[in-house]
Amino acid sequence: MKRTLFLFFFWLATSPLQAQQSANKPEREQWYMDLGFGMFIHWSLDSQVGAVISHSMAGASPDYLKRFTTELPATFNPKQFDPDEWATLARLAGMKYVVFTAKHHSGFCMWPTQTTPFNISNTPCKRDLTRDILDAFRRQNIAIGLYFSPEDFNYLYQNNLPIGRLQHPMHYPEKNPGLMAHDKAQLRELLTNYGKIDLLFFDGPAEGLKQYAWQLQPDLVVTRGQMETPEQTIPDKPLPGPWESCFTMGTDWQYKPTNDPHKSGTDIINMLIETRAKGGNLLLNVGPKPNGTIQIEQEALLREVALWHLVNQESVHQVRPWEIIREGNVWFVKARQGNTVYAFCQGGTDWSYGTRKEFVLKTLEGNAQTKVSILGYGSQLVEYREGFDAQLYSTPSPIGLVISAVNGHRLYTNNKWPNPVVLKIENVRFKAPEVTKQKRSKIDGAN
Repeated sequence: MKRTLFLFFFWLATSPLQAQQSANKPEREQWYMDLGFGMFIHWSLDSQVGAVISHSMAGASPDYLKRFTTELPATFNPKQFDPDEWATLARLAGMKYVVFTAKHHSGFCMWPTQTTPFNISNTPCKRDLTRDILDAFRRQNIAIGLYFSPEDFNYLYQNNLPIGRLQHPMHYPEKNPGLMAHDKAQLRELLTNYGKIDLLFFDGPAEGLKQYAWQLQPDLVVTRGQMETPEQTIPDKPLPGPWESCFTMGTDWQYKPTNDPHKSGTDIINMLIETRAKGGNLLLNVGPKPNGTIQIEQEALLREVALWHLVNQESVHQVRPWEIIREGNVWFVKARQGNTVYAFCQGGTDWSYGTRKEFVLKTLEGNAQTKVSILGYGSQLVEYREGFDAQLYSTPSPIGLVISAVNGHRLYTNNKWPNPVVLKIENVRFKAPEVTKQKRSKIDGAN
């Protein structure tokens, strides 16, 4: 009898229902927050026709769905695909993690799955693109993330269900046992056949699936489906805990060959700064071309970001929000450990190359040990100028920390580098803004 009770309580204590993980591990969330910047990759077979990824299937006619699911696989063959080029570009740009669309809403799998014929092995390509991408990014020491859509338009199509996004009970895996089993079988392949996966982005209902994913890989960090992941916007203020803003460089997620104006490199760098100042990560998207290359506009922008990151990388990773996010147009973050603050100052026409500028940072309290420097610049000389004082001066004062510095790091031949300059301020404390009560005279005419 005692043995029976022991076995019963042992089973109760170790049963999946009792031990089921329901959240990301706190230490893994801190690790994720340190990363700061990631590459999102939207790529699938409909990149061949420049369509919004997957969504043209929603509400489509039967003849269109037949063409989409039969004709597009027959011609998808990215002959110039070189994932090492992608991964090297991501590393140079300072991206510490990648999130690849293993399966978008269409249901097309970018790996040779056993769950459906609608996958990469039934195309002229025949390569396991998912494995190739993950291996390449691992070689650059970049954390591995997968995007996975619980909604599956091809599954709905094959089962004669209306195709849309969360407009029918059968669109939810929790209410559709067949879809739930289908998704779990695919997650099992991805989370058991491809090594350690660091991140999982569920673009759709994640209940039942994220718990299953944690059973397979407990150290997994679930982003969308577990934390805030706003698209194409940055919150007005810092959010508690980890969060991630997802942005395109142009107007669409997948490759868009026409009518797609892109952001500037300065826009992207400023987005990264604002996101980090508010405690979030920036997940910046690329949409590779159907031939497997990254379009030149997006490559060029990433190389501009790469140059800025080469100079200022320590201000992006392993940082947290400061006591305030900014003073005017100067943004702040603090090092996760220690008492170092980074101040992002506008460059370009606001602070041009070779010129001196003064700052009074009213919320920073300096002392005799306070040290101020410019990331990437030694503040000793300006190229080609003799007898020029390039020294950086800083002084604690009752009104805040006073800084006088020269922007002297030459990054462009024409000296028109438009991007922010970062001040590193060590051994500094927060100085709360003073609130003073004022008395106003009531004499006639005072108003």
